[in-house]
Amino acid sequence: MVLFLTLLIAGIALVAIGAAVDGMLYLMSIGVLLLIADLLYLAARSIWRSPRHPAR
Repeated sequence: MVLFLTLLIAGIALVAIGAAVDGMLYLMSIGVLLLIADLLYLAARSIWRSPRHPAR
């Protein structure tokens, strides 16, 4: 979960900096790609998580 939050914050920061600074469009595109990769990581983690068995 720490990796997910770190990537999320880094992606949002890169998008904000890339949008605010003139000529830094590449930072914004890297931030968007990082956010997409973060969402794919979250989806893969939730799909491949082993099913939890109820306690007896």
